[in-house]
Amino acid sequence: MSQPFSSLNLKPELLSTLDSLGFQTMTPIQEQSLPMILQGKDVIGQGKTGSGKTAAFSLGLLSNLKVKRFRVQSLVLCPTRELADQVAKEIRTLARGIHNIKVLTLCGGMPMGRKLVL
Repeated sequence: MSQPFSSLNLKPELLSTLDSLGFQTMTPIQEQSLPMILQGKDVIGQGKTGSGKTAAFSLGLLSNLKVKRFRVQSLVLCPTRELADQVAKEIRTLARGIHNIKVLTLCGGMPMGRKLVL
């Protein structure tokens, strides 16, 4: 049987958000990786689409942010624009209960002229 998210040392805001999203128990990759991520250890994981990989590293990332520090605290690199958008959306969803979290997506592949705002 899968472990509940409440067995982890997550911020109450994250537990509340997970509950509101209907996530009570961890997937296998979350169960194996999240405890180590929360301890600050480096983790490499591999799983199928929909296995919960993004939520696993996002929960670890959000748990370790210091919201009173007004600076960049984390960087997530993605190989495609589509994946970057998907990951940013997931992080925003999980972070919705925590104040002062800003998620910015920067993607290459477009001419600079289209990015400049006068």
